[in-house]
Amino acid sequence: MNAAQRNRHTALLKSTGFEDSPALTVQSTDGEIPHGRELSFAWLTGTVMTGLTSVLLMGAALYVSFQGQDTFSTAYEALQISRPQADALTPTDLSAKSSRLRPVTATRSDLEIIEASIRETVDGRDMIRNQPFVRIRATLATAPTSLSDGVPAYDPVAILNATQPIESSADAIDINTDVYGAEVEGEVAVRLADMPMAFVPPRAITDQTAAEYVRSVVEATFYSDDAAPTLAYAALGPSVRDLGLSDGSTLGGVAENVTVVPKTVLAADAALGRSERILTVKERTPLNDVMRRNGFTDVMIAAIDATLQNVFPSTELPAGARLRILFGPSRTSNTLIPYRLSIYLHDDANDTDVHRATVAITDKGQYVLGLAPAEIEFPEEDTEEVNVANLPSVYRSIWETGRKHDLDDATIERIIGMYAYDVDMTKKIAAGDTIEILKSVPDAEGRSELLYVGLTLGNTTRQLYRFGTDDGVIDFYDPDGETGKRFLTRRPLEGGGTLRSRFGYRIHPIFKSRRLHTGVDLAARTGTPIYAAGDGVIQYYKWQSGYGNKVEIQHVNGYETAYGHMSRYVDGLSAGSRVRQGQIIGYVGSTGQSTGPHLHFEIKINGNLVDPLSVKLPKDNILPQQYEAEFAQTMAQINDLMTREPAPVTVAQASQ
Repeated sequence: MNAAQRNRHTALLKSTGFEDSPALTVQSTDGEIPHGRELSFAWLTGTVMTGLTSVLLMGAALYVSFQGQDTFSTAYEALQISRPQADALTPTDLSAKSSRLRPVTATRSDLEIIEASIRETVDGRDMIRNQPFVRIRATLATAPTSLSDGVPAYDPVAILNATQPIESSADAIDINTDVYGAEVEGEVAVRLADMPMAFVPPRAITDQTAAEYVRSVVEATFYSDDAAPTLAYAALGPSVRDLGLSDGSTLGGVAENVTVVPKTVLAADAALGRSERILTVKERTPLNDVMRRNGFTDVMIAAIDATLQNVFPSTELPAGARLRILFGPSRTSNTLIPYRLSIYLHDDANDTDVHRATVAITDKGQYVLGLAPAEIEFPEEDTEEVNVANLPSVYRSIWETGRKHDLDDATIERIIGMYAYDVDMTKKIAAGDTIEILKSVPDAEGRSELLYVGLTLGNTTRQLYRFGTDDGVIDFYDPDGETGKRFLTRRPLEGGGTLRSRFGYRIHPIFKSRRLHTGVDLAARTGTPIYAAGDGVIQYYKWQSGYGNKVEIQHVNGYETAYGHMSRYVDGLSAGSRVRQGQIIGYVGSTGQSTGPHLHFEIKINGNLVDPLSVKLPKDNILPQQYEAEFAQTMAQINDLMTREPAPVTVAQASQ
C-alpha cells in the first residue's frame, strides 16, 4: 500500500467515526473511578463476587424448598398424568394425547407347573410316575413393547417351513400324556391279575339313589328356569347365534365364511398412545424378573435398580405387592417403553396398599425418583388400558405374548404357522383375545416340546393337539382330526403384502365406473417374489389385456388361482410346468391396467370366482380314521391336564 492509498484509507476511517485512541490501562487519572480506556480490577472483582454470591444463595434456597433432594427434573408427561373420575367407560375414548379414560380390560398371564400321574411301559411292566407339565394361560398382548423387538417380518414362505410335520428321531424328547386315573407318589409298578371267580363286589348303588338320579335327569332335560328350550326344528329367523355368539345357555355353532365387523369409531390420533398396566404379585418374586417379563430391557432394569437402591433396596417383591406400569411411545422405535413404575406393598393391618416408590423416565432417557401417581382403587384382577386405535396385529401379539412367557423363537414360529392358514396374521387383535399352551418341562439341555395350543380370537376358539402316527410323524390336529394347514395360501407373496382392495364391487381406479373386482390387490415393492399358492400345473403363462403379465395355475378338485400385473416371470417355467406350494413363479410389478406395483390374486372354484381371504379352503392333511379312537383319548388326556389345579410348588406368575 503506497502513501496515497494509506491517506485515503485513514480519511475513510475518520469519516465513519473511528479515531486513534490510547491503549487500555489500569492506571486511573481521576482517583478510584475509571474513565474511557481505563480499567479497575477492584470493580471487576466486585462484579464477579456479586454474581457468585447470588448463584449460591438461589441454589441454597432451591435445595431447602425441595427438602434436600438432589434431583429436581422429572418427566412431566410421566408423573403428572391426571386420572379424572368417570361413571362408565365409553368405547370412543380413543385419544392418544388427552387425559380421557381409555377402555380397560382384565388381563391374565399365568405360567403354571401342573403334575399328573403318567402311565408308561418300561421293560414290559406298566410304571406310574408323576410328570410335570408347563401350562400357559394368557390374554394376547395389547401393546407392543421391547419384548417384540427384532421380530422377523411376516413371511408366508417362512411359515410354510415352520409348519412341516415333526419327524421322530433317536434324540427326540419322549412325550407321554397317558394320564393314570389315580394320583401316586414316586414310582409305582402295576401288575394285572385275574379276579377270583368267587369275588362278589359290594353293592354301591341303591334303588333310591338310582330313582333320584333318573328323576333329576328327566327334570333337567325338560325344564330349566334359566336355559332356553332346545328346539327340534329350525329357528324362525336369524339371530346373533348364527354368527357363533352364544350366552352359554343355548346350543350354538360357529358360522363359517362370515366376518364379524366391529363398530367403526374415529380415533383421536393414529400414533401409539399411553397404556397403564396394573399387576398383582401372587408369590415372592424377584423384581427384576417381573420387569423383564413386562417389557423392561436389561439396560432399563439396571438403571431402575440403581435409582431404587436407597428408597427400596429389596430385590424381591412379597406376595400381594402391586405394580402400576405406565407405557408410552418410544422415540426410536414403533414400540411402547415403560414411562413410570410404581411399587405398592400391602398393609395387612389396615388392609390397604401403601405406595413405596416410583421411578419415571426423563426427557434424557434416565430413570429418576418420581412422585406417587394419583390414587386409584386397585381392582381384584390384573388390568390394562387399551388403545383401541393401535392394537397390534395377531402376528406381533403372539410374538410379544410368547416371549413374555419365555417361549423360544422356534416354538413361537410353529404356533404362528399352525394358525396362519385360517387366521389373517396381519389383522389386529381384539381386547380379551387369549391363548392357552401346554408343553413339556424343559430337559437338561433346555429343550421343550409343544403339546397343545388353543387360540381364541373374538368368539372363535381354535384348538390344536399334538399327535403322532405309527410312521413316526408328529403333527398338530384340531378336534376333527385335521391339521391347520391348507392346500392353498391366501397371500402368496413375500411378506404377505398390504391389502389395498378387497373382492367385490368397487369404483375402478382407472375407468371410474362401478365394476366387480374379481380378486384382492396385495401391494408390495416392485420385484417382490410371488409364490405358487399351492401344488398344481401352470395353465396360462403370458400377457393378458388388463392383467399384464399373468399366470394361472390349475389345482386339484376344481381349484384355480391367478396372479396378475407381474413385472416379469421366472426363467424355466411355462404353460404345462408343475409347481409346488411356495415355489417362486414371478415378481411383483405394475403391468397392464394398474395404478401401482401390486399382486392381483384370484381364486376360482369350479370356474366361479370367490373371495380369496374368506373362502373356506380344504385342509391339507387329515388324520386317518384308524387313529380316531387313539386321538380322542389323547385329546381327553390333554383337556384333563388343562383343567387341573396347578402344583402347590414351583408356581411362576408371568404377570407379576
